[in-house]
Amino acid sequence: MTEFSDKTLVCRDCGKEFIFSVGEQEFYKDKGFENDPVRCPECRTARKHAKVKGKKSFEPLVEVTCDSCKAVTKVPFKPTQGKPVYCRDCYEKMKNS
Repeated sequence: MTEFSDKTLVCRDCGKEFIFSVGEQEFYKDKGFENDPVRCPECRTARKHAKVKGKKSFEPLVEVTCDSCKAVTKVPFKPTQGKPVYCRDCYEKMKNS
């Protein structure tokens, strides 16, 4: 029988340390999971909620200024230097014209 002890892991998404408890390790073993979790409980929950809302994966939002109207907005990607970024309204206007 395998002896477990609490493990301190680092979250892949936020970089925060979290405890992978003995109980969680036993649960993982019972389910046949071979790998330790790579995300903290908060990021796992956020990722699950994002999937429920129809997104494919958790995407952190990046605050940017719209190149058209200069409004501050958030986008789910890291902008590429030299390429314009638009708020939702300006993007829709450009897409429909």
